[in-house]
Amino acid sequence: MADLHVVNLGLVEYREALELQHRFADARAADAIADTVLMLEHPLCYTRGRRTPPGELTLPEAWYRERGIDIVDVDRGGKVTHHAPGQLVAYPIMRVESAREHVARMERAIVAALADEGVPARGRSAEGPAWTGVWVGEAKIASIGVHVSRGITTHGLAINVDNDLEPWSWIVPCGLPGVRTTSVAEQTGATGARLPCLRKRLAWRFAQECGMRQRIVSRERALAPLLAPAV
Repeated sequence: MADLHVVNLGLVEYREALELQHRFADARAADAIADTVLMLEHPLCYTRGRRTPPGELTLPEAWYRERGIDIVDVDRGGKVTHHAPGQLVAYPIMRVESAREHVARMERAIVAALADEGVPARGRSAEGPAWTGVWVGEAKIASIGVHVSRGITTHGLAINVDNDLEPWSWIVPCGLPGVRTTSVAEQTGATGARLPCLRKRLAWRFAQECGMRQRIVSRERALAPLLAPAV
């Protein structure tokens, strides 16, 4: 059984994390590292995927930037989404044969991890690209967007755990007007941070879905091959 390396990076600025993804993807394409999942949080920001049309940021960009909210255009699928502290983000950097099955695995892993937390949810990617992600009733709790190049995935998933949900109302979430968002905290009424627990559950469930063995790797050890000089 192959190892799936799981690395907890903590809070990382989005553009820095994007650069890290590219470096990990280059290393994975060269078989210098194993399949790896980066687990992290981001400061408040919005990202626009390849299919984002004008108008999904419902306010002038200056309004967001005046409030310190970064806006980043990225190469993943999907539309505009939101990141903030308290939201669990996971970026699998791994070799895959099918982007569609990769998305389905992430959905199934999220659903299983949320069930472990007592939150009944379901994936909806089979209903069409607009519905990709994980939902509790008619409210969206997790978003998914990926990019595949050279058979290697970047980007991934984001689960609302105990983050502030108000910033979702400042955009058209995932291109779905009027969609309601929810979080683990809202669904369970639990007080206190649930993110570390859910992070462990999600890593384990995703490794299961991939038929792999989870291996926790420190940040320093994960970054070492990226810093090694070329030979």
